Parts: sequence; C-alpha cells; structure tokens
Amino acid sequence: MKAKKKKRQDDFQKVKLKVGKKKPKADNATNTSFRSKGIHLPEQLKRDTSGPTTHRQLGINDLLSQLHHYNSNVKHSALLGLRELLSLNPPLLEQHLSRLLSEVAAVFTDKDGNVRVAATRALRFIAQSVPAERVAPFFPLLSAHLSCAMTHIETGIQEDAMKVLDVLLEHYPALLAARPAVLLTNFLELISHRHNSGGAKKPQDTKGRTWTLSVTPSRTVTSQQWRLSVLLRLGRFLQAVVEERPVEEGDMSVPTDGVFGSSGEGRLTPLYLNWEELTYSKAGVRVYEHSGVKPTPHSTFRLRPEVDSGTAVSEGLDSAEAVQSFATTLVPLLLEVWVEASANDCPSNSTEDAHLLAPDAMSVMFQVLSILQLLRKLAPQQEQQDTLDSWFRKEYLGDFKQHFMKNFPYGTRDTPKHKKKLDLKRSKQTAAVPAQTVEPLALNITVCQVMVSLSQRQGLGREADADWLTPLRTFVREILGNRVKLSYRQLHMLLGTVWKMVLTQRSKTVTEDLLAAVYLYYQQRHLTLQTRSLLLSFYSKLYLQEQGHTHIARSKVLCRWLASLPVQLSQLGHRNPALSAQLILSIQAAASRGNKDLLNSLQSHACKLYDPQEGVVVLLPAESQQRMVQLLYFLPKMSQALLANLSCCCTAGRISAGLAASLIRIIQLRSSLSGWSVGSQEAALQDVDYISFLFSTLMGFSSDKLATLQEAGDETSLPPSPLSPLRLYPTPLEQFTHHWDIVEEVCHCLETLGSQSQCFDILQNGICKYLTSLCVVPDCMAAGLLRAVSRLLDLSVLPKDSVLRFLSQCCLSLLALLITLQREAPADTNHKREAIWGACVSALSTVPRLLRMVLQLLRVGDLSEVELPQLGQILSMLLQHTPLHNQMMANAALLQEIIQHLTRYMRGETREQWLTDLLYCYSVTVAHGSSVHRGNLGLRDMY
Repeated sequence: MKAKKKKRQDDFQKVKLKVGKKKPKADNATNTSFRSKGIHLPEQLKRDTSGPTTHRQLGINDLLSQLHHYNSNVKHSALLGLRELLSLNPPLLEQHLSRLLSEVAAVFTDKDGNVRVAATRALRFIAQSVPAERVAPFFPLLSAHLSCAMTHIETGIQEDAMKVLDVLLEHYPALLAARPAVLLTNFLELISHRHNSGGAKKPQDTKGRTWTLSVTPSRTVTSQQWRLSVLLRLGRFLQAVVEERPVEEGDMSVPTDGVFGSSGEGRLTPLYLNWEELTYSKAGVRVYEHSGVKPTPHSTFRLRPEVDSGTAVSEGLDSAEAVQSFATTLVPLLLEVWVEASANDCPSNSTEDAHLLAPDAMSVMFQVLSILQLLRKLAPQQEQQDTLDSWFRKEYLGDFKQHFMKNFPYGTRDTPKHKKKLDLKRSKQTAAVPAQTVEPLALNITVCQVMVSLSQRQGLGREADADWLTPLRTFVREILGNRVKLSYRQLHMLLGTVWKMVLTQRSKTVTEDLLAAVYLYYQQRHLTLQTRSLLLSFYSKLYLQEQGHTHIARSKVLCRWLASLPVQLSQLGHRNPALSAQLILSIQAAASRGNKDLLNSLQSHACKLYDPQEGVVVLLPAESQQRMVQLLYFLPKMSQALLANLSCCCTAGRISAGLAASLIRIIQLRSSLSGWSVGSQEAALQDVDYISFLFSTLMGFSSDKLATLQEAGDETSLPPSPLSPLRLYPTPLEQFTHHWDIVEEVCHCLETLGSQSQCFDILQNGICKYLTSLCVVPDCMAAGLLRAVSRLLDLSVLPKDSVLRFLSQCCLSLLALLITLQREAPADTNHKREAIWGACVSALSTVPRLLRMVLQLLRVGDLSEVELPQLGQILSMLLQHTPLHNQMMANAALLQEIIQHLTRYMRGETREQWLTDLLYCYSVTVAHGSSVHRGNLGLRDMY
C-alpha cells in the first residue's frame, strides 16, 4: 500500500520553480519558431498608368468604379475628376462613351444633392462634346434614368431631374421627342395625381377627368413656382416634338412660314437622299418598288425599326386622335392652374383690379397659353390641325371664354417691394425655378392667338363669334395702330391673329379696320429687316387670297399698299438687297394679276427703276435683275425715255448678255410688230420707238458717248493711218464679247420683222443719218454694223454709196486692227479676233461692191515701210479665204495693180517672206479662178 502511493507521487511530481532560473520546457511543447523570406509584388502596388490620369493619379476606370462607392464625397470627387480628365483628354469620350453615360445617369437619383448637381454638370460637358447620332444608341438608358428621377418620391431628386431635362432639351431635342409618351406622363405626375378609384364621384369630374392638381408641402418652393417650373419644361419639350416630328410625304414641298395659312400645296422640290444623314434625321422616306412605277403603301423595307405603340399616349403624337387623348387629360389641369393663379393673385371682393396680375401669376398664365398653342401644332398635317381646332372649339370654347376672356386685357399690378434679409439657403433652393419675366403685352397677344384659333368662318347655320372676338379685335387694332414697340415674335403672332380674323369674319369693315392698323405699323421708319420682311410677306400672301374673298379684293388699304411698292423699291435701291428682292416678288405677284393701282405706279416710276446708272435693275444681284426684267412684260406703256434707259442697260454691261437678250425679246413681244398678243393686252410701244430701240442697242453707244469720243483726242483711240481710215476706239474684251452677243439678238429681232428689204432700208438710213460723219468709232460697233448689214442685206435694195464708203472704212480699219492684235496678244484675244474676222469676211462676201471699195482704199504709195507688211498680210488672208474667191476674181485687175505696186516698192536683193506668201496666194487664186469663173461678166459687174 505504501509502495503504491509512492509510485503515484513519482508520476505526478510537481516541478519546483526557482526564482531567476529559466522555466524548463514541457515535454509536449510545440516549436513555433520559423524562418521566412519576403515576397515583393511591386506591380500590385503601382496605379494604372497605361492611360491618362487626373492630378490625383486616377484613371478613367478608377473614377468610374468610385461612382459605386457608398460615400457621397467619394462619388462627388469622382464626378469632378471625370470632368477634369475628359476636358484634358477628349478622345476618352469616344472610347468610353457607353460606360460614361450609364454610370453618370445612374447617379441622377443619388440621395446626396451635391452628387446630383455634379452629375448634371458632367452630363452637360458630355453633351457639349458628343453629337446626337453618337448618343442615340445609348439614349434609351438615359431616358429611363431621367424618368426614374422625375417620378422619384424625393422632391429634391424631382427638382434636379428638371435640370437634367434642360441639358437634354438643349443638346438632344430630337432624341427626346422621338418617344414622348413616357415623358408626357411623367410631366403630368409632377404636378397632379390620379383620383382614387373608390368613393363617390366629385362634382368637378362630370367630364370623366381622372387627374387633379397635387400639392406637396415638403417642397422648398411654393406650389405655383413648382408648377411654373414644370410647365416651362413641358412647353420646351412640346416645342421639340413639334419641330422634330416626322415630315409626311405631302410636306416635302418648299417650306413656308405657315403662320398666315400657306400650306405650300402644289409646290414640289426634288429630294436628295443621303442614307447616313437620314438614319438619325426626322424625315420619313416612302420607298417605291418596281423602279417607282407603282407605289407600295406597305413596303417591307424600313430605314430604321419603328417604335412599338401601346402606351397610354401615342409614341409619335402624329394623329389628331392621339393629341386629343393627351389634351383631354392636360387641358383641364391647365385650366385649374389658370384659375388657381388668377384666384391667388386677385384680392378678395375686388372686381375693379381683377385684370391686374402679379409677375408670378402672369408667368404661369403665359405658360398655360403657350402649351395650348403647342398642342394645336402637334398635328403634322393641315387637315388634322383643322380637325383638332374643331375639337378644341367643341370641347373647351366655353371654358376658354369663361376664364381667358373674363378680365381681358390683362395688366401688371404694382406691388411694393420690402427689403428682406438675404437668406442664402433659401436663394439656392428657389434657384431651381428658372426666372422668366413675362410682359402683359405678351400675355394678351397669346390670349388673342389662342382664342382666334377657335373661331370659325361665318356662314349660315353657324354660331356667330362677334361677341367675344370684338374685344380681341379692338386690342389688336389699338396695339398696331398706336405703333407699340413689338418684338419679331409678338408681331408674328399678331399678324397671324389678323390673318385668321380676316379670313373667318368675311366682313369688309373688319378687314379694313385691321389692315389699316397693320398699314400704320408698316409705315414706320427704322423697322428692322426681319420686321419689314414679315410685314411684306403678310400683305403679299393676303393679296394672293383675294380670289374667292371679295372683302379682300375690294380692300382700299391693300390697293394703297400695292401702289406704294414701286416707290419704296426706288427709294430703297441696293441698300438692302434682301428687302428689295422681297419687294420685287410682291410687285411681280400683283403685276401678273393685272392690278391697276400697282401697274400705274410701276409705270410712273419705271424710268427711275430702270436707270442705267442708279436704277435697281443694274445694282441688285442677278436673280433680282431677272425679275425686274420680267416685270417689263406687264407695263401698260413704254415711253421713249424708258426705252432709252433700257437700251443703255443692255449695252452698258451692267446686266449679263443673256438677261439683256431676254429684255430685248420682252420688248419685241410687247410691240405690234411681233404679231403675238395675249387676250386684250395692247401694244406697249409704237413701231417707230421699237425700231429706234433696236438701232440704239445695235450701236452699243449712246449719242452722248459717241460725241464725247469725237472730242476726246488721240489718247483714247488708235491713230488714223492709210490702213485705218477710221480711228478705232479699242474696247475691253469683256465689253466686246457682251456687245457681240447683243448684236446677234438684235439681228434676230430685225429678221423677224417681215419685210427684209424695208428693214435693211431703215438700217442704212440710220447709218447715213447718225454714223457716216463719225471719225472715232468703237471697234465693237464697227464689227456689229458689218455683222448686221451682212445678215439683213436684201439684194433688191442697193446700198447707198455713203453707207458703202463708211462700211469699207470700218472693214479696212478692223482688218488692220486684226493684224495688230495677232502680233501683240494672240492668245488673249482669240474670241475678239475670230468675231472681227467673221464680221469682215461675211460683209465682204455678201455686200455688193464692198470689196472693191476696200481695195480702192489701199494706196500703196501712201504706206510706210512698217505698214507694207501689214497690207501684204491682209491681202494674203483675203486670198486664202475660199468664200471670197469669186469676189476677188471679180476685182482681179484692181488686185493685180496693188500687188504690182507692192512688188515695185519692195525690189531688192532679198524678198521678204510676207511678199513671197502673197505672190504665192495670188498665183493660186488667179489660176483657180481663171479656170472656173472665166467669162463670168455678171459677177464682175456686181462686185
């Protein structure tokens, strides 16, 4: 027993520890010592330097990933870093556009306001740099995030969503307008809410309304300010829908103002397609199969996929039914907003000042009216717009008269301004509402336009609108008659109102009153070009409506305006070519309809308008010049003074040769000698005046100009010589070419007169009376005379000796000039030399005895050594021309005498080359002529 106990004590013997001694290790102790080596991974510690970075060394991937961070400060700094990085490295936008748009749009609904503001600024920066066609594939995502923000439960997020919408409306209106259904519903939910399905129906819901205005006390702005903010954006959005709506096939005509009822029907222009541009454009294209032989209304080909419909509001709002569906919900809400604004602004039990409004109320009312106007314009076709107007009249005319016309016209209430301590926090909150000051004049004009659009044409069985149109007409007449200063937009709206009233009322009294007020405004001085053009367009289009509207056709104001147009055109001149062009269009439209007042006024001022120096016909651009020439056809009479001006216009070179030819043809058509007339139109000029006009135009120079040339001396013309009996006045190549074209047209008109012998007799009498005594003759006139004589010659009339003598002098002088031009500037004067040579040869081969008289003028003894080679060249050229062989052989004796004199004077050891060429040409011509025309005495006697 004792041994057993001792053994147990040995097994569990306690180790005694001593102070200062190391504790012994246990038998089962684990050795925890280890050895380690460092592993260095420097690549993991490096930041991404493969691309551009910000000043904080953050790349695009780092910044985009930080937008998912839970801390709002990190997200805010990431958005600021994105703007910094993208501004310094624009190519990153193209490379990461998809991620940028998706990540930035995701924080539109962030709970922190600073993050939302930074996101809006980042979106604006992207929108300023990226075009719409690049954003289009990603725009559905942007639109979805915008819808989430607009319908968010937090009012702050809704307010910031309006700023995002501003950015998209500014830069991508077409993309927003492509699918308006969701956004229109969102706009409704921002200011209203649906009725609960349960409960009794309220009295105001008799028309089946399901929406009513909502009030949110937790907003930082008042309910009126918030509704104004939403209505402003809604108006801009509807304006984008109107401007970017698809263009129907019937609307491919020339675009017009459209404000005065001109739909542009019947005017078509060719359509040039560019598939790359049309991919994102607003124009629809109808595709024709079978090479366009048969149109296929339902072609299987589509330029881009159509958007599925089926939402509460039609995706395109491209039909009257879709617009009516949306207007049924929106218009009652707008009327509630109007009533609320007018009621809040009107003092209790005060009817005298009910028409006076505060600025905020006036802004709200103006937006209500603007949206109503845009609703009318949503229908893309004129027929649909008329249907929509009829529907508005049927459904809401009573409400509009009750609310809009109750206190018309409206004014501004003077409210005392109290100085308050500036609250920075409050000012930042109210900054979400865009400030817009609306004047009472703009509000009243918009009321006029909205109400007049609901009027209908007066007739049997139709309700008269005179009771509520009278105050509107009085307001319009006072504003225009008192010449109140209006902006272009305001005047545009007022003229549209006048247009609608004139066409619907069909009253001569109403028409005269309104047009007289417009004419008073039109007579103001210092109107801008845009304003003056708008007034001209109004009157011109109204005048075109006279057919079928007797009250317009008999308007004295319109006749007075038409009679004043030529006076205005002559006074305006070329100071404003655009306005002058519009005046000419108006004059042309009335002249083509035979308006007597305008034609009499045009005839009275024709000499000033067609003055060759200061008239508009020579000072305006080519297109206006053409219209001025066309106006000549409608003139009742053409005086001698006017014909003289027109002749100078043709020859002075201030209008093109083609236009001058058109002018000559028009004068020919208005003469009795043309043998052509339309209806009861009488000849505008006498026969003698017409012949005188043609002769003056053929000369190319007026009598005063020719007299000046005779007295000018030797400085302006070539000196006379035996080879140049006349002193030729050299004209520039451009002037010579212009006159040559005029001569061809005049010759054509003279050839069509009938009796060619009488025509030639008149021509040579004119030459004898006015030209044979001249010593200085322009080269273009000399060439033109030879051309005209050769074309108009009748062998039954022998030319007078004085005419032949003058023509021979012209011909010899031109041949000498031809040699000079060929020697001095052969390349620059090709056309002039060809024209001169053609005129000389044609005259020499056609006019009897002309070649003989030219040869008789060649006196070899009077020539100098320098002129002898020129004479030899002239003779060689004549001998080489085959059509002149008969005439040369008829004058062989005279020609032989001249050549003998040349040979005698040029005797020497060496013979000049020109003389050798001349003798060779002479021998060939004489040998050929003697074998063919031997014994032809009749030909010799004639030439």
